[in-house]
Amino acid sequence: MTTTAPAVTTPSGRRTPHRPGPGAWVALVGAEARMVVRDTAGLVMPFGMPVLILVMYGVSEATEVVVPGSGGRTAFDVFVVPVVLAIVVGIIGVINMPSFLAYYRRSGVLKRLSVTPASPAMVLVAQVVVSVAQTAGGVTLALVVATAAFDARLPASPGVALGVLALASAATYAVGMLVAAVAPTPNAALALGLVAFFAFGATGGMFGDPSNLPEPVARAGELLPFGAAVQSLGDAWAGRPLDTAHLVALGGAVVVGTVGAARWFRWT
Repeated sequence: MTTTAPAVTTPSGRRTPHRPGPGAWVALVGAEARMVVRDTAGLVMPFGMPVLILVMYGVSEATEVVVPGSGGRTAFDVFVVPVVLAIVVGIIGVINMPSFLAYYRRSGVLKRLSVTPASPAMVLVAQVVVSVAQTAGGVTLALVVATAAFDARLPASPGVALGVLALASAATYAVGMLVAAVAPTPNAALALGLVAFFAFGATGGMFGDPSNLPEPVARAGELLPFGAAVQSLGDAWAGRPLDTAHLVALGGAVVVGTVGAARWFRWT
C-alpha cells in the first residue's frame, strides 16, 4: 500500500518528507508495550510453558547424567536448559509477534498508521523492542528456576551463550515478521506461527534427542532456527567450539525473514 507522508519546506524552498523523531519512536514502542501487557493470555505461554518443562525434566534423570567433555555439566544443563531458552524465544518471536501485528491490521491500527509519517520499519522495530523485553524476562525466569530449584550450572562460556541467544532471537523475530507480513488475518498468523514453531521445535530437539530422528530430518532440523539455537547454546553451555553451520543458518534466517517482511508487509 502506498502512503503519502507530510512534507516540510526548507529555507531554499525545497519540499522534503517529514521524518518521525525519537519521540515518535518512543511513543510507538510504549504503545506496543501497553498492548502486549494487556494481553495476559499471550504472556502465559512464554513464561509458564518453559517453567513447566523445566520442572518435568528437573525431576528426571537428566539432572544426574553427566555429559562427557562438558566440565561436569549434566544433560539438564547442556540440553534441557538450551531447549527451554529456545522455546521462550520461539513462542515470543514466531507465535506472539505475528498474532499482534495481524490483529493490528484487522482492527485498523495499521491502516491508521499508514496515513502518518510512520513506516513499516517503525512498526516492526517497535514490536521487536517489546519482544526483546519479553524474551529477557522469560529467559531470566527460566534460568532462576533452573539454578535455584534444580542446581543447574550456568554456561561455561557466558559471553558466547549471550551472543548466540541474541542471534537466535534475531533469527526467530525475523521469521515472525515474515509470518506477520504475509498472514491475512489473526487466525492465519496464529496458525502459520504454530506450524512454524512446532515444525522447528519437533526437528530441533523440543520433544527429545534429535539423533532419534531420521538422519536427513535431524540434519535439516539443525539448520532451522530452533535446532541451530539449541545446538549452539548447548555448545556454549558445555564450553565446546560452536559449529559454523549453525551460526550461518541463524544468520541466513535473519536475512531472509527481514528482507521478506520488508518486501511483503501490508498495512491493510
